[in-house]
Amino acid sequence: MKSKRLVPLAAAIAAALSAAPASAQSLLALYEAARGQDAAWQSAKAQYDANLARADQARAAILPSASLSSSYSRSHSDIGGIPTGPGNPNAYNTFNTTLTATQPLYRPANWATYEQGKRQVQLAEAQLTGAQQDLIVRVSQAYFDVLAAQDTLEFVKAQKAAVGEQLASAKRNFEVGTATITDTREAQARYDLGNAQEIAAENDLRVKKLALESLVGQKNVQPVSVAAPLQLAPPEPADPEAWVALADNANPTIQVARTNLEIAKLETDKAKAGHKPTLDAQASYTNLHNIGGSSGSNLGTQPRVATAGVVLTVPLFAGFATQNRVRETLSLEQKAEADLDNARRTVAQATRAAYLGLVSGQGQVRALEAAEASSQSALDANRLGYQVGVRINIDVLNAQSQLYQTKRDLAQARYNVLLGQLKLRQANGTLVPEDLARLNALLTK
Repeated sequence: MKSKRLVPLAAAIAAALSAAPASAQSLLALYEAARGQDAAWQSAKAQYDANLARADQARAAILPSASLSSSYSRSHSDIGGIPTGPGNPNAYNTFNTTLTATQPLYRPANWATYEQGKRQVQLAEAQLTGAQQDLIVRVSQAYFDVLAAQDTLEFVKAQKAAVGEQLASAKRNFEVGTATITDTREAQARYDLGNAQEIAAENDLRVKKLALESLVGQKNVQPVSVAAPLQLAPPEPADPEAWVALADNANPTIQVARTNLEIAKLETDKAKAGHKPTLDAQASYTNLHNIGGSSGSNLGTQPRVATAGVVLTVPLFAGFATQNRVRETLSLEQKAEADLDNARRTVAQATRAAYLGLVSGQGQVRALEAAEASSQSALDANRLGYQVGVRINIDVLNAQSQLYQTKRDLAQARYNVLLGQLKLRQANGTLVPEDLARLNALLTK
């Protein structure tokens, strides 16, 4: 949002583009593409520009105004029964030009409107910040969804290949009489299941890519994969209440609710101003040109009149409209206070949940890394046992299935943690585009 953020962000995007392979797009590059294509972001940006223009309109209420009016008329008069006509001096033309300027001196409602205009700028900035953070998370979600779908497809293919080897081994052992037909049929069933899983995984990948391509407005998008092993730093500060404390000043939802409360209070001031007098300074200059005289004289005249003064207006009675308007704005002010309180509670809850989800996700990654190593050891042991005859074919197949399922779960957990870091910052309102640069550092070079 701020201009000072654009330089480091542009540098980070350039670095990401130079580091990424030519055929792949980094997260930063795709985010920048989405800024120019995403309909929701474009709508928010247009609304932001409209709100700025609306805020500038409020300033006009306290500035001087000027107007110029001009008129032309032709008059005929009948005095004493003498007919009038084109040659009669009782027919005359009049040209009138008036320049008027007004400067409000005391108008409390206008000043309240001006203050509301300044709050409208703050409101527009908070709303655009929220839209920007939402775009960052949506692009990142779609990006990691594609990577997760790619990993799933690779793991399904690898598992299918491993089952194929086991199926071939079971067939050979059956032919030489060292295994039963049951081993072959079990392996065949797992292989057929692998075919179905591969078809589903390929379709899921196509759908996820379509979603990302629609978001960024590009075709054949190929995200840069995440480097492994993944180094995941714990959230800093390591206290959910510290993140909640930051949210009160940074979260766009709270900022919008707080600004709406200030606008509501100013609206009450405007309503109360209906009981107060107004004072304006006015000046005018009139040039009146009577051609052929006037109704009181046959001589053409051209009087010029300049006036200056102040106009005091005191409201006396408006049918109780002002009193009812004040009651209305006071109720709306109470509503805005309740909305602000609700926004604070909702944001605090979301921030705590995001923090706990991130910490839990990091713990899950560590547990799945250990489970992956254990599953690999179990598979190796079962394969060896099958070769020496102490394990059966189904044991190897189950061990293979467990290993690849663990690999899929681990890959998904890693992506969830990366996305969870962004969602934590979105929850408390501190998410900025530069945060994507940290994630790009984890991408494969």
